Amino acid sequence: MKCPVCGSDCVRPAREVLANLRTVFSSCDICTFRMLDKRLPLPALEYREPCACGKRFIDDVFAHLYVIMVEEGDLTRSSPLIDVGSPLVHPGFVMSRPPFLPEDSLVLLSSKVTKKTAERMFKDVPEIRGVVRKGDFVPGITDPALEVPPRTYELLAGCDVRADIFPLKTGPLVMFKQQSLIHVEFPRAGYPKIRSVEQNVGIPPVACFVDACAGIGTLGIAAACLGVNHVLMNDAWYASAYWSAVNVDVNREYLRIGDVKIYSRLEDMAKRPVGAAPIKIAKTEGDQVVEVYHGDFRQLPSIIPLGSDPLTALDLFGKSDIHLVNRIRNEWLGKVGGTVIIP
Repeated sequence: MKCPVCGSDCVRPAREVLANLRTVFSSCDICTFRMLDKRLPLPALEYREPCACGKRFIDDVFAHLYVIMVEEGDLTRSSPLIDVGSPLVHPGFVMSRPPFLPEDSLVLLSSKVTKKTAERMFKDVPEIRGVVRKGDFVPGITDPALEVPPRTYELLAGCDVRADIFPLKTGPLVMFKQQSLIHVEFPRAGYPKIRSVEQNVGIPPVACFVDACAGIGTLGIAAACLGVNHVLMNDAWYASAYWSAVNVDVNREYLRIGDVKIYSRLEDMAKRPVGAAPIKIAKTEGDQVVEVYHGDFRQLPSIIPLGSDPLTALDLFGKSDIHLVNRIRNEWLGKVGGTVIIP
């Protein structure tokens, strides 16, 4: 699939992404590494070049980025190494040790980087695939009532499309996203949201699963992989809905489907970033039906088949507000019925 950000082949089928997962961040026999204290400035304005195998320990990559940011004036010589920013590796998964990074494997999120510096990083640091200027907020929709205008980070250089890997008993899911537009939800040890879906879908699986606030579609696609015949995914944020549709296609080999029809382009959806009445943006063909909608989840009951008694995942922001969650859950059950989980 052509990447909507850079036009290359960033977005690939799950099996291709997983093919070298065991070794993608492993060192070779001659790789070297040094552990740097992130709370201190870099000891000297120098860095090690990548190994002959093409990989470099992540701390040495950050040393290279630090040197560039100091030379460009984004950091001072007394700035701690942690001020460079946050690393998001591609693909992302739970690791037992720090990675050795190959080319094109790191999206940097930084609040201090300028566009000029970002462009130099992308040109001079082979591990960098994209540089994003972040703010002190969560990108996308954070208000279930849709009253707070969403905000986004800024892609300064390169491409910020990357994938995270989520284990499922039927096989790992590969979930792509554009990091400047969608909040960071790096895979956590134990994967509690995935486990919640596995525990509640049942054997045989429920007939219908609704991922009402789908994000990039992880829970809905997990339900489809577990055998649910009819899955509806929805998100009010255009980028989340779009990448949900893409991720159905990425993971299609796990499903009983043929073609995946995606009706909307990312750039067109950006003109209506926050959905109201749900609009179908994708649908599968085959023995399973997976539908993706862009809209307000509160209006989703109008398109859920009557009597389907679905299992619904309400993965809301602000879940710490128990009264809000209970109110939304009760309203949903009153309109739709079935069972609700708060993963």
